[in-house]
Amino acid sequence: MLSSRPVKTTNRQLLLISNGSELIGDNPTEFFHNALKDFLGTSVRRVLFVPFAAVARTEDEYRDRVRKHFGPHGYEVESLHDAGDARAAVERADAFAVGGGNTFKLLRGLYEAGVVELLRERAGLGVPYVGWSAGSNVACPTIRTTNDMPIVEPPTFDALNLVPFQINPHYTDYHPPGHMGETRDERLNEFVHVNPGVRVVGIREGTMLRVEGDEIKLLGGKPARVFAKGAEPFEVSASDSLRFLLE
Repeated sequence: MLSSRPVKTTNRQLLLISNGSELIGDNPTEFFHNALKDFLGTSVRRVLFVPFAAVARTEDEYRDRVRKHFGPHGYEVESLHDAGDARAAVERADAFAVGGGNTFKLLRGLYEAGVVELLRERAGLGVPYVGWSAGSNVACPTIRTTNDMPIVEPPTFDALNLVPFQINPHYTDYHPPGHMGETRDERLNEFVHVNPGVRVVGIREGTMLRVEGDEIKLLGGKPARVFAKGAEPFEVSASDSLRFLLE
């Protein structure tokens, strides 16, 4: 069963990105930086960054990279791993930025910090939430549509449940020649087969979902792919209405 914990979402403001390299990589794109500025606006000053998905890089290094790219736009970045009082840091944040990496490690870190319920509540009430890759996964009811290997074990797969659908970031329908394992589509179809009524949205690199209350838009130049039990997967574009995903 997917998490059924209720969350108030009428004021939610979410920017859910497939890949964080467009924001904080070596060559971030102007499109993604402009999308970030448009989303956070001028009223946000203090952004609380969640670095727990980091594996090979340290959390300090991850924090510094985010500061490098958020700072020039006027956003002060505090990292949750530096906070003496994690709950107080969540309470005082003007916005949240939840970074990519390993989704299992990210979710375990959120539970260990004791902030899952509070983060869910504040984001559901309208504090802007930016997530990329693993950070997009944890905005869903569970993390069970991540691409990551479970290198650590969180206490549960239940996540923030800020949207009623699942996300598969880095989605691709490319099938390498000679590859004999399951394709991404096959794996996602397995998920919806055993979770009837739950949709999965595969978001390709260079795209993001922007959710504001009961409105949702796909941003970027590529379509997304929607999976549901009993239906053929289908593509949606930026010009399509996606409100059905929030129903």
